[in-house]
Amino acid sequence: MKNKFKFIGLTIFFSILILANNKYIFAQENDSADQQITNEETTISNDVPLVEEEDNASFHQIIKQKFIEGGPGFMGIVLLCLILGLALAIERIIYLNLSTTDTDKLLSDVEGALQSGGVDAAKEVCRNTKGPVASIFYQGLDRSSEGIDMVEKSIVAYGSVQMGRLEKGLSWISLFIALAPMLGFMGTVIGMIGAFDAIEAAGDISPSLVAGGIKVALLTTVFGLIVAIILQTFYNYILSKVDSIVNSMEDASISLIDILVKNK
Repeated sequence: MKNKFKFIGLTIFFSILILANNKYIFAQENDSADQQITNEETTISNDVPLVEEEDNASFHQIIKQKFIEGGPGFMGIVLLCLILGLALAIERIIYLNLSTTDTDKLLSDVEGALQSGGVDAAKEVCRNTKGPVASIFYQGLDRSSEGIDMVEKSIVAYGSVQMGRLEKGLSWISLFIALAPMLGFMGTVIGMIGAFDAIEAAGDISPSLVAGGIKVALLTTVFGLIVAIILQTFYNYILSKVDSIVNSMEDASISLIDILVKNK
């Protein structure tokens, strides 16, 4: 429940930042438009410097300009997919990093506790150690009095529970990976329909009219693909992290059973 509140708060924070940024962008565009109307003669006479200034625009300014040209409708939805996907990915990365345990040290501490203080001392070591590996060790040690077979069953059962916790939220990230380019394609199709409507209303196939409409329509696809690439990178990193933790869990569980058999 605490993680859900953190995720909701993070999402609201990013949304407020985006809305404030968009408000500032549109206000800036209106101010620049008014200034261009009042200073039209100066703009025309200084055409070459303006072209150089546009060429030297920063990457952030270009992204904002293209975002506005693509339209706030579908571009905003694609951006929302990026925000939600990144929030989930960052939450998973933090959780997985906190779940990483030095299994060699834990096994050494558990074995030393078993030899000096018995099962209760080993359980105390696991209780004071964070991570899914320590939780699996605790469940196995808790059933050690019932035999090795029950220890193995307990480790396998609770290991499945821990794997489910590690993979929590990954289905939503994969949803946003698939949803972002699809929304981009939909925006492109709708933009193309609007471009053809403009051609029909004008009654003439003007190259500038066609090129401008197609450019605006394709912007949503570009941003959708960019969002999918970013989220896919995070998704693959999370999967590799989960696989690494699961492999450590399996190797450490086998070593724990060997230790219990040796100290029986």
